[in-house]
Amino acid sequence: MRVIMTGGGTGGHIYPAIAIADEIKKRDPDAKILFVGAERGLEKTLVPKRGYDIRLITVEGFDRKHLARNVRVVRKLMKGNKQAAEIIRDFRPDFVVGTGGYASGPMVKAAQKAKIPTFVHEQNAYPGVTNKLLEKGAKAVFLGFARAAEYFKEQDKLVVSGNPVRDEFRDKDRDEARRVLGFDDDRFVVLAFGGSQGAGRINKAMTNVIKDLNGRDDISIVLGAGSYYYDAILKSFREEGFEPADNIRIIEYIDDMASYLAAADLVISRSGALTVAETTVSGRPAIFIPSPMVTGNHQYYNALAVAEAGGAIIIEEKDLEDDKLTEEILRLKVDPQVLDRMAQASRRCGPDRATEIICDKILEEVKID
Repeated sequence: MRVIMTGGGTGGHIYPAIAIADEIKKRDPDAKILFVGAERGLEKTLVPKRGYDIRLITVEGFDRKHLARNVRVVRKLMKGNKQAAEIIRDFRPDFVVGTGGYASGPMVKAAQKAKIPTFVHEQNAYPGVTNKLLEKGAKAVFLGFARAAEYFKEQDKLVVSGNPVRDEFRDKDRDEARRVLGFDDDRFVVLAFGGSQGAGRINKAMTNVIKDLNGRDDISIVLGAGSYYYDAILKSFREEGFEPADNIRIIEYIDDMASYLAAADLVISRSGALTVAETTVSGRPAIFIPSPMVTGNHQYYNALAVAEAGGAIIIEEKDLEDDKLTEEILRLKVDPQVLDRMAQASRRCGPDRATEIICDKILEEVKID
């Protein structure tokens, strides 16, 4: 079996592709899997760490604020289309799976032109433009959220699979994770993050939380600040003369997210599709703060699916007053019964069989000798 996985830019597109690839390798250890990503995406470092080969093409997104710059973007897209066609000819895949991101469009389109079966996975409750354009030529479109179905035309192609999550998020033991990460068993651990690059509004709110709860011996705060904000946060603390105590950890990028989720009592984060999937599979109560700067407000609807089930609380940015987050953390901390109910509800929202559903459908559609 020869497979091309394509998608990237952010972890939200990369990790679902890795999870699907891992399931393919379980079923066929001899499968040849090639990832194709964009030159500027995180995939160029994340994919090789998982043991997969990757090739990069020249492509980037359109600049909606500075339209003149899109002349360069179009040139890169044309080059990327040519590179995608060459990869298809060289690798000769049995099928191609696209999980979104800049490289996904050219690669899936090139495969469709070459009459190679293609499959698309849409992570969010509100689908991106690229996946809607690729729908016509795809064998199947997998959905992370059932709500996304209303935005596609060919309903017979839709499969509500949930979002693929790597097995390590299901298998992590809380006590072992705490031992490895150095958290005392009786500490209330809050894990906050805004994605690989970070989220400015979450970081701002969490710096207030850190100052409010600094030095407490009953609570630990972990902030994944993101590469864009990490240095600035530390610099601002130094300039203010503020010294984080031992119960505070500020990390640039959380590489072992599965362990940190397993160790956490409460998660505070954006509600990108992958974050929601990993949090719910891990069975963690969450405070979701959806990004308002996304297409179709899809992060709000991602979070709403869990909040309506009782597994999360939604705080929109416009309601994120200075002390609100600290108050909410302390309210939940002193009510373990509420947290336990939230944890159980969160776990029920987790996509247990997403990778199996996806691979079952692919192998049903593609007959490989």
